[in-house]
Amino acid sequence: MSHITLIRHGQANSQAKDEASYDQLSPLGHQQAAWLGEHLRATHQHHLRLFTGTLRRHRETAAGMATGLEAVEDARLNELEYFTLATALRDEHGVPLPDGPGDFTAHLPQVFAAWQDDRLTGAPETFASFEDRVQGALREISAGDGPALVVTSGGLISMAMRQHLGLSIEGMANIALAIMNTSIHRLHPIGGTWAPVMFNAIPHLETPDRHHAQTHV
Repeated sequence: MSHITLIRHGQANSQAKDEASYDQLSPLGHQQAAWLGEHLRATHQHHLRLFTGTLRRHRETAAGMATGLEAVEDARLNELEYFTLATALRDEHGVPLPDGPGDFTAHLPQVFAAWQDDRLTGAPETFASFEDRVQGALREISAGDGPALVVTSGGLISMAMRQHLGLSIEGMANIALAIMNTSIHRLHPIGGTWAPVMFNAIPHLETPDRHHAQTHV
């Protein structure tokens, strides 16, 4: 097994109300990706392979990191469709869409719980299918040769942590809410399985002049 470093994409269009308009990096998102790439080079991080989802924000983040590696795109690394799920929860169960960050914090666990319980007929995929595709993609990547970088999204990273830490659905939602843009998460093979040895690290954003770039949305 090879170790895997998961990277959440840079800040996307935080004003979006649907999947399509969200899927692009903001100017700050591009800068976050460039700073992350500089950090990886300056600290001689050793990765032989680069994987991304097929979403625009994944590709733009990987390009901005300038690793020199050729990216392999895999749709199984794409994010869950939060806006679609939230709309289904509203239309089918009368739960209003969140209005601001405080509402979103309470809303996401409701979305995840309804999705897990198969109570959203408008979901683009089942929770079980999402779980299977995440597990399958990461298993295949880990079976390859050499450490791998995986540029993906917060929902996928929270699912990976759920699978390896045995998190409840509420715990998975709380993890997803915590994940920062261009944060680093590492799964290391120990004893024949993966151990999360790093979570939500942002060393490239820790200097005082970059504190403004520590974003969640």
